[in-house]
Parts: sequence; C-alpha cells; structure tokens
Amino acid sequence: MVRIIAGHWKGRRIKTTEGEGYRPAMGKVREALFSMLASRGVHWGSARVLDVFAGSGSLGWEALSRGALEVCFLESDPKALRLLRDQAPAFERPGQRVRILAGDALRTLTGPPRQRGYEVLFFDPPYGRDLLAPALTLASKHGWIAPDALICAEVEEAWPPAALTLPELELETDRTYGQTRICIWTTQPPSSAS
Repeated sequence: MVRIIAGHWKGRRIKTTEGEGYRPAMGKVREALFSMLASRGVHWGSARVLDVFAGSGSLGWEALSRGALEVCFLESDPKALRLLRDQAPAFERPGQRVRILAGDALRTLTGPPRQRGYEVLFFDPPYGRDLLAPALTLASKHGWIAPDALICAEVEEAWPPAALTLPELELETDRTYGQTRICIWTTQPPSSAS
C-alpha cells in the first residue's frame, strides 16, 4: 500500500496491485513530481487530469486529493480496474469527478476523448515495453492533450527522451530518481523554471 502525500486525503492508503509491469509511483517520486507541477503553476482546482496506464492510480488519486476537477483513469488489467473501481467511492467529493476507462491504452487513445483535452496527463507505462512514445503520439494526434498542457511520464532510467520526437511537445524536465526517470513536456515553450 502507498499513502496520499498531500491534500484533502493526505495520509489515506491506496491499495496497490502486484504483478509484472506494476509499480506504484513511490512517495519520494510522487512528491518530486507534484512539486515540479506546482512550480509550473498547476492550479488543481481547474485541472482535468488523465492517468494513462493507471495501475492502482497513485498519481491520479494524488491529483484528486490536491483538488483536481476531474481525473480519468485509463487501465486494461482486470485486477487493477477492480481496485480503481473499489477505491473510487472513498475519493468522492462534491465538484470533483472520477472516470475509469477500461481498455488498452493505445486502442483507446486512437479515438478522440469524450470532452476537450486534459490539462495534466500522467503516463506510467510498464517498463521495457516501449509504450510511451506511441501512447504520447496517439494522445497528441487525437486531441487528448489540451493547449498549454503538462505531460508527465514516469519511465525506466534507461529510457532515452530523444526517442520521442513530437514537434508539438517540448521536453522541459528530465530527472532521475534511482531507477525511475521523470520527464515533463509542455505544449508551449518552457518557462525559466526547471
């Protein structure tokens, strides 16, 4: 189990799933990522969030705890989906919305979202499967990314950010925490903050 770091549900435990390819974002990595987002001016009260390859949803639940207007989880594994659905009622608050999309991320991202694009997107693909670049390409092509969005990826340390060549995204942050690499892209020129 992992715990929510900050916000309305600070300290609340999140049930996690186990198995090949699943590794919930550890506390220090989530804390660093959310600090980076705060320094880039993310206003959670108006942010719509997409959590792709959600697993147990540690990034999406953290965003919801901090006040995200909506979090949409995208996951295909039945066990992980069951955990997301079981935990959703514990994260209900007036004015916030939780959506859970069941299905393969690449197939889902080939169609447009039901609503406009998302302002904050988390991509946490299973390590070693080279799913990040195709998922980001599809999300960009089919309108999942809102103008001025922040796109965050948690990938294995060896993944080369140069493998992603989307002209509409600009790599702003590339940091390593042990075996995990955090990358943040913007859809506009990066600010002087790093």
